[in-house]
Amino acid sequence: MSDRPSDQPNDASLDRRVDRRRFFRDGLRELLKPVVAAAESLQSVTDAFAEPTTTSTRIPLPQLIRPPGALNEAAFANTCSRCGDCIAVCPVRCIVIDPSRFGGLPFIDVDAAACVLCDGLKCMHVCPTGALVPTSLADIDMGTAVWQAHTCLRQRGEACTICVDHCPVGSFAIELAGKRIRVHDHGCTGCGVCQHDCPTTPKSILVQSKA
Repeated sequence: MSDRPSDQPNDASLDRRVDRRRFFRDGLRELLKPVVAAAESLQSVTDAFAEPTTTSTRIPLPQLIRPPGALNEAAFANTCSRCGDCIAVCPVRCIVIDPSRFGGLPFIDVDAAACVLCDGLKCMHVCPTGALVPTSLADIDMGTAVWQAHTCLRQRGEACTICVDHCPVGSFAIELAGKRIRVHDHGCTGCGVCQHDCPTTPKSILVQSKA
């Protein structure tokens, strides 16, 4: 049997090593406590001032009104050739293209000129790609007008009836209801005449795109 000391640590040596590790570990935790507390405090302040990322705080995409008979937004974007034929035949020049914005696709800027649902609706018939599909007047759906009570003159006691009187569809789409304006979703085509002709600033009736 050899008299050389064993290379294996005895129990006392192991205990000392464990105690030393525990000492440094616990000491490090104590040193880091102020740092962790400061980081948590900073995060709570950041969270308090940060705006929640919800649909109500995000910047909304532009509400573009497409010409009558337009396919759904994705299909329209993939089908339209941007040829400008619909623009050329529009009698009121309400259809426009801005090459620098919105992918150069045609849209209606109702504040500049609204669709009057002209006889024949030639824009739908001249489209060479099918991005605009010939559609009956009853089925045209460019969007829906939404009444804004807080700016409407009728809410102030004034007898304004412009949006109702100028609507090319008539009472099937919009009508008076006391001091209020009632828009019928099933009848409104989203042509934008009501918004265009509204005399208030900001407008008291706005067309929301179907897109």
